[in-house]
Amino acid sequence: MYKIKLQDFEGPFDLLLFFVKRDELDIYDIPIAHITKEFLEYLQIMKLLDLDIAGDFIVMASMLMQIKARMLLPRDENAEEEEEDPRADLIKRLIEYKRYKEMAHKFARLELQQSRHHNRTNFEYDEREIEEDEEEFIMKNVTLFDLISAFKHAIDKMPRIRHHDIEKVPVTVEEQMEVILHEMEKEGKIDFFRLISKMRRIEIVVTFIALLEMARSNQISFEQKAAYKDFVILKKAS
Repeated sequence: MYKIKLQDFEGPFDLLLFFVKRDELDIYDIPIAHITKEFLEYLQIMKLLDLDIAGDFIVMASMLMQIKARMLLPRDENAEEEEEDPRADLIKRLIEYKRYKEMAHKFARLELQQSRHHNRTNFEYDEREIEEDEEEFIMKNVTLFDLISAFKHAIDKMPRIRHHDIEKVPVTVEEQMEVILHEMEKEGKIDFFRLISKMRRIEIVVTFIALLEMARSNQISFEQKAAYKDFVILKKAS
């Protein structure tokens, strides 16, 4: 089976920011028990997908568990100085990373605007067209963790199997790539849930890995459809 390198997509701080945005958390007062549980669950899903998890994710998981353990310890009420919040360093680094990402996104939008501006021979541009381009750019900026959230939702909806029969994987990544392209032939796009609606669990796993490989090779792009539960797969022009 393919191994997709996770660093080709996102890093551990991106995953934390995803939780903050999705669950509308206060970045200055992160509920460490909740976010640690979510982080570990996502690591398990990444392992299920046979993703090549970067060491940074393991380090982050260890850091979160240490912070959680420190916060469970009773505070010394007789201490003269107030104890530092165990989350302080993590929050500081997360805020710095968030600012970096926002600045990178701003530069990407400016680059898009600049390219639209200079592509015109008379150096004039329509402000409304620029706004539409920006909206499209933002709308299609779906992260790996948005996709994993939809994948997790699909797997959670499947009936629980109490026994496990060992069987050979019935499909390959290459075969599922062909299935995906075939399903998109008419409209050039398809909803993820519609694509996997008649698939078994193992087929969904292989299909999701095929989607990641196709995204990495720039064959397809994604568009958020509903809040972290479905997305649209769009075929890129060859």
